[in-house]
Order: sequence, then C-alpha cells, then structure tokens
Amino acid sequence: MQKRFSGVVVPMITPLNKDFTVDVVAVKRIVTLFAKNGIHPLVLGTTGESSSISELESFRLVEAAVKAKAKNQCIYAGLVGNQVDDLVNRGNLYISSGADCVVATLPSYYGLTPKQMAHFYKTLADRIYGPVMMYNIKATTQMTIPLEVVTELSSHSNIWGLKDSERDIERMEWLIKTYKNNPDFSYFCGWGAQTAGSLKVGADGIVPSTGNYVPEMYKSLYDAAINQDWNACEKWQRETDKIALLYQKDRTLGQSLAVLKALMHEKEICNKTMMPPLTEVE
Repeated sequence: MQKRFSGVVVPMITPLNKDFTVDVVAVKRIVTLFAKNGIHPLVLGTTGESSSISELESFRLVEAAVKAKAKNQCIYAGLVGNQVDDLVNRGNLYISSGADCVVATLPSYYGLTPKQMAHFYKTLADRIYGPVMMYNIKATTQMTIPLEVVTELSSHSNIWGLKDSERDIERMEWLIKTYKNNPDFSYFCGWGAQTAGSLKVGADGIVPSTGNYVPEMYKSLYDAAINQDWNACEKWQRETDKIALLYQKDRTLGQSLAVLKALMHEKEICNKTMMPPLTEVE
C-alpha cells in the first residue's frame, strides 16, 4: 500500500552563515543531494536545531527548501515550542509557503497528562490548514505519547501519522502492526538502530539523522527493503551504524549535532556554525 507519506525522511541540519542566518545556498545543495537519493527533508527537526532558530529564519529555511525541492520530494517542517497559538501560526505559514506536512513535538516545559497531549494535537490539527504529524521524542520533551493517545488521534482527519523516536521494540512493533493497513496514518521510525528492523516488520518510513552525511547509504538500505533483500538491508544497517558512532558516541545530543555539521563541512556541504546555545566543533 502506497501511503501519502512514506519513505526516507532525513531530519536535515540547518546550514548557517557565520552571522547565524540560514545559508540558503547550502539549503539548496542539501535538498538537491537528498533528491538524487530519493530522500525527503524534514527541516526544523531536532537535528535542525529547531528550538533555537528564530521565526524569521525558520520561514527563510522552509521557503528555501520548498524552492529547491524536486518534483517528487515532500518537505516536512518541524513545529517545536511551548506557545500553542505561535505553533499554529507557524504551521499555517509553513503550509502556505509550500511545506507538504508539519511535524509537531509536544511542548516541553510542563509535564502533560494524556488528555492534555491529545488536546494539544487536536488543536493543531483543527487549526492548521494542512497535514499534521505527531513527533514522539522523549529525549527532548521528557515525555512519551501513550499508545492510547496515538489511537485516539489516529482517527482525526488531519493527523496523518507519527514519527516515533522511542527506544522500545514492543512499542515499535505494536505501532507498525496497528497502522500498517491504515491508508491515512503513517508510522515513521526515528530510532536509528532499528532502521532496517522497522522496515522489515512494515514501517512506512524511516527518519535517520545520519542520512545528512551519507544519503546514498540510506537510498541503498531503503531500496533493499523495498526489494525485500533483508541481507543487504542489514548490511547497510551495520554500515550506517558505524557512521552514526562517528558523531554520536560518548556525546550529548547537542555535541553530536556539532560533530555532524563538522563532518558535513569536511565534504564542503555547509559551515560548522551552530546556533547558540550550542557551539561548533573547534
């Protein structure tokens, strides 16, 4: 079943100039590189330093990505913040700028009850004039979207899926099994170590940050999965795991993002500049 949203979606780094403005030339370079490898960009995700990018620069980033996208590319735009009206306004501006879908994390200052989580996503879905997806990432929000909340929200006509970064095999397999045959709800695995494993049991898509650096490897991995060549798929899983260790091992999330940008700088893709409070690799 070909769903509206599927495939390899890479949470794109946000390339910055030295004055912390978005490097739109580098945005085009990255989006074009992704297109050559059948990859869709998620701008303003966790890897894109979304919580630190200003409103103005966020709009410039989305517009640059939309302008650069290929015919068959989808542009996913992240919504991260604590002020709901602001998130709704940003979401609508991203959609009006040409983004295909907005992907929202939970507000992260207050711990929310399941009822409050559901109300938050229903508010976004009711007021944003384009597709909305949920993004579950405990590493930054300190909360997990419960399965019963996902079930409740999956029936909303404007909630199109879940990107889940929870490191929980049983949860992952339950979500894939439950929504595999739902044409209007996609499951994306955001747990890098389970990229191949999730596809093998029927995930609609994967969201690997390492795809910024080696998009060609994820094209090979995903192509192998489509062809059900699981030996090749596992081979590419092992290869991409090695690459991930280059920037993730023994580092905080913020440190790892700085090293990822430095690796991409070595390939002349972007600068090493990080948006404060994060700092670049010296």
